[in-house]
Amino acid sequence: MAGTETTPKDARDAVAATHDLAGLEAGLDALETVQVRRTPVRQLLVRKVLPPLLAVGLVLLVWQSLVWAQVTEDYKLPAPSAVWDSVTGMWLQGTLLDVVWTSVSRGLLGFLLALAIGTPLGLLVARVKFVRAAIGPVLSGLQSLPSVAWVPPAVIWLGLDDSMMFTVILLGAVPSIANGLVSGVDQVPPLFLRAGRTLGATGLKGTWHIVLPAALPGYVAGLKQGWAFSWRSLMAAEIIASSPELGLGLGRLLENGRNNADMPGVFLAIILILVVGIAVDLLIFSPLERWVLRSRGLLVKG
Repeated sequence: MAGTETTPKDARDAVAATHDLAGLEAGLDALETVQVRRTPVRQLLVRKVLPPLLAVGLVLLVWQSLVWAQVTEDYKLPAPSAVWDSVTGMWLQGTLLDVVWTSVSRGLLGFLLALAIGTPLGLLVARVKFVRAAIGPVLSGLQSLPSVAWVPPAVIWLGLDDSMMFTVILLGAVPSIANGLVSGVDQVPPLFLRAGRTLGATGLKGTWHIVLPAALPGYVAGLKQGWAFSWRSLMAAEIIASSPELGLGLGRLLENGRNNADMPGVFLAIILILVVGIAVDLLIFSPLERWVLRSRGLLVKG
């Protein structure tokens, strides 16, 4: 009968719809199945190692070219070979690693202290409206204050010892860590919080299982910035404050080079400060950022 007959057009539409549905299911399966392939060593070297080496080589070439062109006096712009002589001299004397470790150990310990203080402070500011209204603007102001401004009062308050160094680091890093966490919490979708309350995740349980994981990208950005402020604050304190009890760090090495008009030593200190900053970023924060992106499906390869 006419009511039950299937026309060729209807049959074609049904077949097309079936194919579309199958294609949609296949696409969803492909999205759910994340294929992780191990990057070949050669490709990894070409993509990750070769570009920085080329950049360093280009900088050295430009540097040496400026020396050859005699754009300024030798005592103002030393040759790369003179800086290398300073490196080898400190290495042979056995002082190079001690100087680097003095600053790195202070910086990492100060950053961990700032992390322990800035994380609960950031959660408190983000979750309690009265606290945010009271100290939120103060944290933003402290973050914009140059770290070097804290060195003179810290010396007067605490004297020339490591406690002064750690105080300067904390005052520089804690606001950045706290503000990063506040920013991350502010970007948590309200639906996540409602779902957590529905499942009984309230109070500390909701903060640990819902708020912190959802705010992780902003929190990691705050940690990275907090380390940068820690390192800069430490260098400022070491440059200004001088005492045998403080030992010889990278900042003091830089200042000693300036006082002695030793430009190879000045360039060496600058390069070491830069190398430590890059190394901490590559070894700690870059893997952490990749893990956060990969856990959210935003980074499959690399």
